[in-house]
Amino acid sequence: MAGKTIFILGGGIGGQVAANVLRKHISRKHRVVLVDRKRDYVFSPSLLWLIVGKRKLEQIYRPLDLLSRKGIEVIQAEVTKIDPIAHSVVLGDRSLSYDDLIISLGAELAPDAVPGLREGAHTFYEPSGAEKLWEAVREFSGGRVVLLVAATPFKCPAAPYEAAMLLEDYFRKRNLRDKVSLSIYTPEPLPMPVAGPAVGNAVKGMVEAKGIGFHPQMKITSVNAPSKELVFENGQRVGYDLLIAIPPHRAPLVVKNSDLVGESGWIPVDAHTLKTRYEGVYAIGDITTIMLPVGKPLPKAGVFAHYQAEAVAKNIAAELEGSKPTHVFNGRGYCFLEIGAGQAGFAGGDFYAVPAPKIKLRKPGYYWHWGKVLFEKWWLRHWF
Repeated sequence: MAGKTIFILGGGIGGQVAANVLRKHISRKHRVVLVDRKRDYVFSPSLLWLIVGKRKLEQIYRPLDLLSRKGIEVIQAEVTKIDPIAHSVVLGDRSLSYDDLIISLGAELAPDAVPGLREGAHTFYEPSGAEKLWEAVREFSGGRVVLLVAATPFKCPAAPYEAAMLLEDYFRKRNLRDKVSLSIYTPEPLPMPVAGPAVGNAVKGMVEAKGIGFHPQMKITSVNAPSKELVFENGQRVGYDLLIAIPPHRAPLVVKNSDLVGESGWIPVDAHTLKTRYEGVYAIGDITTIMLPVGKPLPKAGVFAHYQAEAVAKNIAAELEGSKPTHVFNGRGYCFLEIGAGQAGFAGGDFYAVPAPKIKLRKPGYYWHWGKVLFEKWWLRHWF
């Protein structure tokens, strides 16, 4: 059999795992090509530590070119067109053909979807924003800090609550806690709502126990950056001195233009195989939408991208080697929940359970925090 070409679009968590697993399981006569517009991979879960000075950017990034040592071809380019019928992708002005395609382009931040948000807010969901936020936090001497969730869905449902608790701990250690007011405003009814009310109320309790205000079902309509004021759909106005926002998310334009997205604005896929409606085209991670039995979509989180990538890569490998593909993504996932003071919680379970996800939140402790530290070190060493 002649060699095949597998393209992976996006070098985030899902793309990394897919490329590595494929290269490990298939013959070298087959090409594994990873495409990303960025030169470096950044371990995004650690951006939370960066905003309180516990990490520097150089500690949590790796050049994607390192993957070439494993026999993975890396192309730094912008994907400008995906043609699932012709089995081709356009990178800049080059059109390249594939036999199998894995789309792992993630979700893009869309701050301009809320008037004034780009001008008025910091964000920590990408490296340069996290570094600028750390500068602002370091110089902050007191006032009202607001963490704003602008819209759902968004990546890493626990992150806004972790950020609030890490900041609370940081200001306490600087002896500024009595000068800083911390509040969270979100359109969600509870934190991490897909995980269920027990988990949501537990996280709400953790936040409020630290004196952080939790304001649910608050939908932002605009930000007045000059006057430092938030305007909500219900007419309420809230002032701030430091605004940290999770902007609305959207699919990259190249995906929107590819006839792959559904009514949700994301790519619908088979819940277990991650196949799209086009032969040989798979999508994994944040770019996808998978409706759960509870009527809500599977959350956007790196752990799901990881396990989905493994299933897809192993199935493609099986087909290339003449075996029956038997691997499935089973809907299980977990996340660490940083709460400050060197401690973390741990939540995990079955998101595909019927009639609703079965998720358990473990009691916070120092061991879960160190578990996340070790996981970070393992990840950056293992995949590169």
